[in-house]
Amino acid sequence: MATSVLCRVQSLRKVLFLSVSRCSVMLKNTYLVKSNDTDECSLEFLEGDNEGIAVISMNRPKAKNSLGKVFLSQFQGCINNVKFEKNIRVLIIRSLVPGVFCAGADLKERAKMTNEEVGPFVAGLRQSVTDLANIPMPTLAAIDGYALGGGLEMSLACDMRIASSNAKMGLVETKRGIIPGGGGTQRLTRVVGPALAKELIFTARMFDGHEAAKLGVVNHSVDQNDAGDAAYQRAVELALEITPNGPVALRMAKMAISKGSDVDLTSGMAFEECGYAQVIPTKDRIEGMKSFIEKRAPVFKGE
Repeated sequence: MATSVLCRVQSLRKVLFLSVSRCSVMLKNTYLVKSNDTDECSLEFLEGDNEGIAVISMNRPKAKNSLGKVFLSQFQGCINNVKFEKNIRVLIIRSLVPGVFCAGADLKERAKMTNEEVGPFVAGLRQSVTDLANIPMPTLAAIDGYALGGGLEMSLACDMRIASSNAKMGLVETKRGIIPGGGGTQRLTRVVGPALAKELIFTARMFDGHEAAKLGVVNHSVDQNDAGDAAYQRAVELALEITPNGPVALRMAKMAISKGSDVDLTSGMAFEECGYAQVIPTKDRIEGMKSFIEKRAPVFKGE
């Protein structure tokens, strides 16, 4: 197995080099994502002190941000727009609907589908969640309300999760005679371990933000505020701890951790070596050393 993975790592070196080369050309174009009141998902690039943070906001209040066809199409568009932005250091996923992060699948829409339509739709949902997991920059889910089924699966595809005290989470699909179909059986297991993941999925248990923190499902839990966006505010605070750091380094660290956690230690070390090789020729690495010697804050440009 290790030999096979190491071979793939060697190929990955070439792929990463080519990807960086392609991105350097693509990133000359800045994506401007416009939104309006009818958008179910919108993308915003924060400015000023929060520069370097992108936010995907979900806003389908009548359906509690449930995952319908239009919603997924717009969500996928936001992901496609942000993933090549070299000036974005952190991506936050949040909801603009009070008391709700994402209520999971749109069961009313799903009920109108034929058996032949359900499979492709779920495959598309799974791919959107996978694309979120594969975004190169660090990602944060700000859970300020219900995150059930596919909603929790979406948050599990993020690198880190912040939940408010009034959030309600759970993979509740077995109550409906199905199983999680957006990666929940795999990602929850990797977050909390097989035994606890089985307990939570078999029982379809729901839990609040504080319990989620104790279980290890989320990184942090915060008491909800009057505005109903405590998790989002904490996510921005955490993002601001990340944004001063080298963007290429952040992406390579994410790659090494994400890919290395699925293989044996020797193979994982090879992924780390691969990532380190990508930061050696960057201007950011030179800037990091230079700023340390000059005793000043570094100015990273993602190059």
